[in-house]
Amino acid sequence: MNEHVAPEKLTAKDFATDQEVRWCPGCGDYAILKCMQRTLPEIGTPREKTVFISGIGCSSRFPYYMSTYGFHTIHGRAPSVATGVKLANPELDVWVITGDGDGLSIGGNHLMHALRRNVDLNILLFNNEIYGLTKGQYSPTSNVGTRSPSTPFGSVDRSLNPCAFALGAGARFIARTIDTAQKHMPEVFKRAHAHKGASFVEIYQNCIVYNDGVFEEFTNKKTAADEQLLLENGQPMVFGKERTKGLRLNASTLQLEVVTIGDNGVTEDDLLVHDETNATLAQMLITLPRPNFPVILGVIYCDPVPSYDQDVMAQIAQVREKQGKADLNALIRKGRTWEVA
Repeated sequence: MNEHVAPEKLTAKDFATDQEVRWCPGCGDYAILKCMQRTLPEIGTPREKTVFISGIGCSSRFPYYMSTYGFHTIHGRAPSVATGVKLANPELDVWVITGDGDGLSIGGNHLMHALRRNVDLNILLFNNEIYGLTKGQYSPTSNVGTRSPSTPFGSVDRSLNPCAFALGAGARFIARTIDTAQKHMPEVFKRAHAHKGASFVEIYQNCIVYNDGVFEEFTNKKTAADEQLLLENGQPMVFGKERTKGLRLNASTLQLEVVTIGDNGVTEDDLLVHDETNATLAQMLITLPRPNFPVILGVIYCDPVPSYDQDVMAQIAQVREKQGKADLNALIRKGRTWEVA
C-alpha cells in the first residue's frame, strides 16, 4: 500500500534561481522580484504549474530569476504567447511580466486583446514612465515635458493611463501597487491570482538611473500617508496620516472631492464607500488628477465573468460530445485531393 506524503511546503528560496540578478543597483525591480518569490509559497501553486512570460525590457528579465517555467518572448508579444500557453494547458498559473513601453507601445494591441478576451492571465505592468533598457527614451506613460534622449526639449505627448487603458479594453480586474509597498503588494498579487480571468496590476516602479524619483511626491515615507489612498472593498475612502481625509461624491457636480472629517460637519458617513464591482466608480478613481487627489492603490475594479479559456474548453467539450472523437487522417483527406503521377 502506497503511503501518501504531503508535499513539502515551499519557501521564497525555492522560487529563486542561481542566475545573477542583473538590474541596476537600487532598481525597483528587485523589490518586486523578492515580493513575488515571497508570495508564491503562500499562494501554494507548485513550481511546475507556474509560468512567467515576458516581453522585452528591464522588467522582462524576470523569468530568468524565477525557479518556475518561463519564456522570454519578443517585444510586446508576451500576452499573445501567454494566451497560447494558457489555452494549451489551462492547469497552469500564467503570469505576464511587462513594462510601460513593452506593454503599452509596441505591445498595446496584444495587451488589449488579452484583456478584452478575459484570458486567465495575471498581468503585471511595471510602470517607471521611461524606457530603461534602451537608455532613457520617453515612454507612453511619461509626463508632458519629460526630457529624454528622444525628447531633448520635453515630451509634448499626453501620457497614457495604464489602468484607464485596461478598463477601456474590458479588463474585469484592475489594481495598483508600488514597488516599495512590501506589505501591500503581496495582497494585490494574491487577489490577482484568485481572480479567474485577466487580472491587470500596475506597479509604480522606480528607475534609479533614467527617471529616479518620478514618484517621490507620493512614495516618500514622510508624506506617503497623505498622498496615498488604499482601497478596501465595502469601506469608506479614508486616508491621511491622521485618517481624517477622505473622498466624497459631490451631489451637485457628480464629481469626487477631497474633504476633511470634522470640517463643515463632515463625518465618515459622508465619505464614499468603495464598491469594486462598480465600473463607473473605477473610472472616476483611475482618472483622479494629481496632485489635487491622492494616488489610488489596491483593487480598483473586480467584477468576474467566465474567462476566455473556460469558454474555449467548454466549447471543445461540447463539440467532442456531439461529434465524437476526431479522426485526423479523415480530416486531412476530406474534400478535394490531387494525385501526382
